[in-house]
Amino acid sequence: MDRGRFPVHPWRLVERSHRAEDLGVTETLFAVANGYLGMRGNPEEGRDAHAHGTFVNGFHETWPIRHAEAAVGFAQTGQTIVNVPDAKLMKLYVDDEPLILGTADLERYERSLDFRDGVLRRSLVWRTPSGKRVKVESTRMVSMTQRHLALLGLTVTMLEGDAPITISSQLLNRQDGTDEYHDPRAAMGEGIDPRKAASFEDRVLVPRLHSAQQQRMELGYSCANSRMTIAVAADHTLTTDDPSEVVRSAEQDLAKMVFRVEATEGNPVRLQKVVAYHTSRGVPVRELADRCERTLDRARHHGLDHYLDEQRDWYADFWSAADVEVTHADASDEEIAVQQAIRFNLFSLAQASARADQQGVPAKGVTGSGYEGHYFWDSEIYVAPFLTYTQPHLARNLLHFRSRMLPAARHRAREMAQSGALYPWRTINGEEASAYYAAGTAQVHIDADVAHALMQYVAASGDVGFLVRDGIDVLVETSRMWVDLGFWRSNGTPSFHIHGVTGPDEYTTVVNNNLFTNVMARYNLEQAVAAVETVRRDHPEDFEQVRARLELDDAEVEEWARCAAGMHIPFDEGLGIHPQDDAFLDREVWDLSETPDSLRPLLLHYHPLVIYRFQVLKQADVVLALFLQGDRFTEEEKRADFEYYDPITTGDSTLSAVVQSVVAAEVGYADAAWGYFRQALHVDLANLHGNTDDGLHIASAGGVWAALVNGFAGMRDHRGRLSFDPRLPDAFPVLRCTLRWQGHRLALEVRPDRLCVTVLEGRGAVCISVRGTEHEVDAERPLVVDLDARGTRLPHPLDDRPQLGGTRADGSRITAGVPAATL
Repeated sequence: MDRGRFPVHPWRLVERSHRAEDLGVTETLFAVANGYLGMRGNPEEGRDAHAHGTFVNGFHETWPIRHAEAAVGFAQTGQTIVNVPDAKLMKLYVDDEPLILGTADLERYERSLDFRDGVLRRSLVWRTPSGKRVKVESTRMVSMTQRHLALLGLTVTMLEGDAPITISSQLLNRQDGTDEYHDPRAAMGEGIDPRKAASFEDRVLVPRLHSAQQQRMELGYSCANSRMTIAVAADHTLTTDDPSEVVRSAEQDLAKMVFRVEATEGNPVRLQKVVAYHTSRGVPVRELADRCERTLDRARHHGLDHYLDEQRDWYADFWSAADVEVTHADASDEEIAVQQAIRFNLFSLAQASARADQQGVPAKGVTGSGYEGHYFWDSEIYVAPFLTYTQPHLARNLLHFRSRMLPAARHRAREMAQSGALYPWRTINGEEASAYYAAGTAQVHIDADVAHALMQYVAASGDVGFLVRDGIDVLVETSRMWVDLGFWRSNGTPSFHIHGVTGPDEYTTVVNNNLFTNVMARYNLEQAVAAVETVRRDHPEDFEQVRARLELDDAEVEEWARCAAGMHIPFDEGLGIHPQDDAFLDREVWDLSETPDSLRPLLLHYHPLVIYRFQVLKQADVVLALFLQGDRFTEEEKRADFEYYDPITTGDSTLSAVVQSVVAAEVGYADAAWGYFRQALHVDLANLHGNTDDGLHIASAGGVWAALVNGFAGMRDHRGRLSFDPRLPDAFPVLRCTLRWQGHRLALEVRPDRLCVTVLEGRGAVCISVRGTEHEVDAERPLVVDLDARGTRLPHPLDDRPQLGGTRADGSRITAGVPAATL
């Protein structure tokens, strides 16, 4: 990052100058959100902007997917998040001259987003064309305690001279995200990029009400196809000692309160704008408008300071649970910059999940329209662990959302001629929305990912009640899917196989025995068996209800156990590695060292069939299995697998670097672990993947926490046992964090030579394993373990080219290659 423009600060993201060339990125970075409502960092004045955006989690339009060649089971209904009416607008005119950041003569400019209170602040001094100097200050906050509430403020002060000031506060519906001054096609860009949201050709939001009365204005709509409804209302308070008047107007797509003030030098003009959004899957718009009225009445009663105090308290609690500190008192600017980036990522997780309130966490949160606002398996593997160990009540909300989607998952399984339940790869409303089944619907591993997150939460929180009431149904139905999907093969010892699936790596599709899928399916089946036995033993009355509700019998549970025990786990004796699937090693290797950056990511430059013919990965696949199911692999297997797959992993997915960092740290590649961590840390801050303008990468942010806690602190939670094997990088003098574990709150401090664990909350002792030695720690007895240097610092696998490639069935070596199109 340009540190002249974005100075280092441990608790704030600061911008010191406004530039037009990266508006999309900065609009995303300076977004404010609470998991339900998100407002991009567009200027209050409206111009200039890359894409105006205000988004509500789950508020979407549907549209029919038209397949050129349709088939049974193809996804039928597309779902796209809707850009809802924009309440950020407060256009400013001085002497009838508009403030437009891109052309204004700015003597001073600073914008900051404070991680300690979630408030976006901007301050500038503008010299108008007539030579008058004006100070303009603004604030923007989306409440973490009041789900539907946003607070905006604008203060204008004439520093030199008197002038008429006009502030036009607006509610504006513009579904394409552009404004009246620009060609809508300009914001859409050119070319094909599946990461971007589809654009709507027809009107989405059908007007249902509009009004502007007293200090309040409202707009209300229903979606043309999904029938979802929304209302937005804004309340205003103008404070000035100078003469003023207000002009009101309302149309179906625009409501305005225009404040006119005869401003005098030195007298500030303050406008407070309080906004409420309410949405529903079918509640009439008029009722939603009434809810907005009540929200605004309550805000007027309590006052803005009340909500700002609540916000500070909320973030104080969040950081006490979620902060990861890696600096000391005498830290350099470079070290503080790393700390700043860590906190930005953790802050982004808070803004994406805090008030999702039993909705999913979209891949981009509510900071942009990227990936069409869909929920993926990213939530369970990358976001849920952070919530489980820092904010377990939010993890519970996320998992309850999946349990509510179970009926739709059952329906999807029937569509796919399967028993049980099959969770969609990408969705908003529970239906599969992936039109390209090979890289989408075929990723049936999401069933096991949901089961993994569920059991990780239960083990870490001790919330067996959730397992009994909600989780057991998910485990049973996903296990039924695996048993039905797989089959037994007898060639000596019978083994259980799963064919025709796609793993996390979308550059290798529809394969047999994808290792990640098989390993995770085995875990899913094992945990279902264990859960049934736990409920049977400890909650017999509930078990009888489960048995009746799910028509469960003992023979079925025994079959799950047999399938898990017989699961085929691919292994190549010659190379000593786990093949990603049965045929992976038969392909030619794509030599990434010969592929220029101009042809990355591969998915934007090559037909899928070209990519599918090679050994090349979009993201860590086998390596992810090594992390999630690490107790099922030996240390030697992990190192061999990492060394083989790392050089052929493109990192075209932001989900990859974090996993590579965790496993690199574990197997001794310290420099590689640090390098991948730095990539993940700056995915959005440095726009490393070129699509931050479409929203933040929330799963990658969750992975940053994993790289710190699972990678460098070495925390694992296999089989409900908490263990640590720290691998602190040279750049960190210390790593401090807190974890929630089975009713306790633990403070962890890792230094190069010791590990300290303190019980901050909770009764009784906690059993912890440190590098294979068992310990107990409680509130009276902190744990201090001396650490010796761990392992060997190995060079990065890319420094050892001969390992590239595989072997054919006849034993001959596959030569490293690259498609001719790249030469």
